[in-house]
Amino acid sequence: MTTAASYFKIGPARLFVHFCVLVIVIIWLVPTLGIFVSALRDKDQITVSGWWTAFAGSTQTVAARLGTPDQAKQEGDIYVITGNVLADQPGRSVKAFGVRVQQPSAFEAGQTADLGEGESLLINSDGSYRYMKNAAFAPDERPRRIYLAASAPPEFTLANYKTVLTSEGIGQSFINSLTVTIPATIIPILIAAFAAYALSWMEFPGRALLIALVVGLIVVPLQMSLIPLLRLYNEIGSLINQPSKTYPGIWLAHTAFGMPLAIYLLRAYISGLPKEIIESARVDGASDFEIFTRIVLPLSFPALASFAIFQFLWVWNDLLVAMVFLGTDKDHLVLTGALNALLGSRGGNWEILTASAFVTIIIPLLVFFSLQRYLVRGLLAGSVKGG
Repeated sequence: MTTAASYFKIGPARLFVHFCVLVIVIIWLVPTLGIFVSALRDKDQITVSGWWTAFAGSTQTVAARLGTPDQAKQEGDIYVITGNVLADQPGRSVKAFGVRVQQPSAFEAGQTADLGEGESLLINSDGSYRYMKNAAFAPDERPRRIYLAASAPPEFTLANYKTVLTSEGIGQSFINSLTVTIPATIIPILIAAFAAYALSWMEFPGRALLIALVVGLIVVPLQMSLIPLLRLYNEIGSLINQPSKTYPGIWLAHTAFGMPLAIYLLRAYISGLPKEIIESARVDGASDFEIFTRIVLPLSFPALASFAIFQFLWVWNDLLVAMVFLGTDKDHLVLTGALNALLGSRGGNWEILTASAFVTIIIPLLVFFSLQRYLVRGLLAGSVKGG
């Protein structure tokens, strides 16, 4: 049986699932590829053509002027000005030309255009031209303006990234985002891991109520608590004579917002660990702290990694909480805030915006691909067996 035949034997339902997954992958991959390619193109290329034409070159309308009257030479009964309109633009070629901005492609390259009143113009694809006139050119005559439909070869540049990482202050915002995201990911994981172990393997009054409370807090919108929490921070800051908008403040805010989901996921995994391992450790005289640090924590790495992905991506892409608890000054502005300001001040500079956007997704992609093998295991934890 051939490989193709054995593959189609799996059934139409599974084939449909594979097809849907492929469509989803393409839907997510195409915009990412577009951002990456656009970030490597200059402003002129982005303006006149889409990113999917980047590898085939582009056609742009270019304005140019012919030579001055003092360059004219008499050839028999006509006066001719010669030159090259692409002398300062190597690599380009002329596809068509015109003498009016409304019709930049009125004449094909290599075609002699009759301009009327005894004037004619020939422009070749390499940019060389012959501007001919039956009468002599007036000394004060302005050089004639023409318009070219010029093809440009594929060009890629890192200048956009250089501009983003230096001139626009994105570099400092990048560091600020790391300063916010790393502690805001580690702190809730550590606290939630202890809480999840206690809710899974320790008996105490009110445990079921606490579990129900954790599940209920997952569905509470964080927008409801932003202003009350900020007021609390302001009051505490005034008591200790410290500003409220600091890094520890936003670390605690993200910790509070991420704790319910963290406890829920970790408890589902930890409660599914074999009961015999925990009981054997207790028989050997191990304390709860030793059981947690030496047995439970190493075995729970898939769940820890899956939540780390969620928390890191959420904090890294967050704008609202960062603006509320850190503000918008340049010393504390996170990457999403800087990109938002860039969008407001540079409405048409798409090459800068795409470079900025791709810079923001590099770190999340690295985190996801380094931990993604643990994601499914962590999410499915406790789906069959619970503690």
